[in-house]
Amino acid sequence: MAAAADLFLSHGFGAVSMDELAEAAGLARRTLYNQFASKEEIFREMLLRVSGELENAFPPGIETQGDVEEVLRLIARMILDLHARPEYLGFLRMVAADSRQFPWIAEEFAAVMDPQTERLARYLSHLTALRVLNCPHPMLAAHQFLGMLNEFSLWPWMFRHDRLDAPDDEVIEETVRMFLRHYSGPIGHPPDLARSIATGS
Repeated sequence: MAAAADLFLSHGFGAVSMDELAEAAGLARRTLYNQFASKEEIFREMLLRVSGELENAFPPGIETQGDVEEVLRLIARMILDLHARPEYLGFLRMVAADSRQFPWIAEEFAAVMDPQTERLARYLSHLTALRVLNCPHPMLAAHQFLGMLNEFSLWPWMFRHDRLDAPDDEVIEETVRMFLRHYSGPIGHPPDLARSIATGS
């Protein structure tokens, strides 16, 4: 898997042959084919490992680990920790580079990633039903929360830019604060309008 990740990232999925994968891994060609019938199977094995990392990052029951502020802090921390793993980021870069030529790569990657976003959206929807938050469009809100974190740690790495010189703790606190400031408020009113009505401002 390590050899495949290096080759796919360096040369692109389409440009790498099974013979090159075997040589890079120090395996006989027959040995590799005994394990995997094709490089597509190798990619899917890599995808399973990414899925396992996501499951470890978002373990069952995280939604019950405190109030909404604390849960969002935990989720944000786990996301930033995931972005700190070079192998995870390398896989994302490979998917981004090759998905145009091989659309199935993007589709299978999305099938792993989308359920985690949907899980966050369900959590926000649940809190809205309880009148803890006011998220008229929970999926939009989930993407906004993740987007603020991706902008800080994921996209700079993907595009080889220097990331903002700010500690993770500060990024997490500001992200959670901004998100809750917008989505806290009575159901039926936009949060900022509802706050203005309540304060008479």
